[in-house]
Formats: sequence, C-alpha cells, structure tokens
Amino acid sequence: MDLLLDAGNTRLKWGLHDDAGWHAQGAVLLTALDGFADVLAGLGPIRRMLGANVAGPAVGGRITAFMAARGLAAEWIKSHPEGFGVRNSYLDPARLGADRWAALVGARALHAGAALVVTSGTATTADVLDAHGVFQGGAILPGLDLMRMSLARDTAQLPFADGRFEQTPRRTADAIVTGCLHAQLGAIERMFRLVAAGEGALCLLNGGAAASLAPHLECPHRVVDNLVLEGLARMLNDL
Repeated sequence: MDLLLDAGNTRLKWGLHDDAGWHAQGAVLLTALDGFADVLAGLGPIRRMLGANVAGPAVGGRITAFMAARGLAAEWIKSHPEGFGVRNSYLDPARLGADRWAALVGARALHAGAALVVTSGTATTADVLDAHGVFQGGAILPGLDLMRMSLARDTAQLPFADGRFEQTPRRTADAIVTGCLHAQLGAIERMFRLVAAGEGALCLLNGGAAASLAPHLECPHRVVDNLVLEGLARMLNDL
C-alpha cells in the first residue's frame, strides 16, 4: 500500500492507495497531529509515502519523523512547469502551491475536458484548466468560514453565529451566512465563465465547504472528496 498525504492549513488528510484504488481515507487536525502516529500504527505495511505540504516546515518535519520511525522516507512534491497531463502557466511555476498543483493533476485525471478546479477550505481557490490540460491561472479568496470569522472579529454587533442561506434573509445570522455564500458562489461562477466555452466544461469542487456551496452553485459541477489525494495517486507511478 502507498500512503498519500495532504498537509493543509488546519488538517492532515491521508489516503491508503494501491493499484486497485482507495482502501481508506481520513484526516486529523494539525492541533492533534501526534494522533497521526496512532493512525499510522493501524495502517499495516506501507511501501511508500508521497505528500503535498502547505502547512509549513514544522509540520513537514514532524510527519517526516513519523515516517522515519517506520523506516520510510517522506517524499514531498513540488510544482513543476509540466507533468502528468498538465502544463503550468504560472509566471514562476515553482511558486504554485503544491496542493494546487496536485489538485490540478487530480482534476485532469478525473475529467478530460475543460474544468474549473475549486478547493474550498481555509481559503477558496478557483483554478482554470483548459481542455488541453493547460493551467491558465486562478483566483484565491478567503474561505467561507474565514469570511464569517472576519465579520465577527472586525465588525461590531455581527457575531459568528450559525445561520442558513435564505433568498431574503430576515435574521442577522442568516444574512451573514447568505452574504458569505453569495460571495463564494459569485467568485466561482465568474471564474467558470473562463472555461464554460469548452465542451463538457465542469466545475470540480472539493474541500470542507463543498457541501455548503454545491446545492447553490449555478454551473455544471461535481463534488470530489479530495482532489489533492487524487492527484498524488496519479503521480505515484511517475515519480
């Protein structure tokens, strides 16, 4: 089995994969990262670890130590100008986050046409992948929860409260949730216009807020559990 890791801003997502597909997936909070050692102990034999790390060197170092304790080398990917069916048009390809690069590779493996690749976590990224597999560029904005937290932190009388989406909100909590959702949806739908002309164009949506966004999204879309892990699985045999 191969262990694939996505070390993000708040969570470490993991997946156990072999040539037949996924055998298990899960996640641990970075604030409880020591618990990942217990997860590892229950996974059985692992032949290789491949991961994307945007959580920083301290997190990467701890995970590398966990792997070393099992006699495994931690392999961390970096973005490249081209590979795995994707061409990276970033002005400096190496500056593209490893997680975004892996998500683009995963998107290309799952969908052969033009796609808007959206990850909705702490930040929301919306990356344009054309029908030829060229990453044209993308947008980054605060994620859904970060938008809500910023209102609670920086605006008087607007608490961080549970609300729900309403067409015409009549409670403050609903107004906050509805406004933040509209901001996310509007950004995604505007970016989707850049790929909509392509035959079979699709928005591939993943991340913690995907379930909140998907029911209201007015463009063709598909929710994928974790595009970063899908991309890492695609890379396994070629790295």
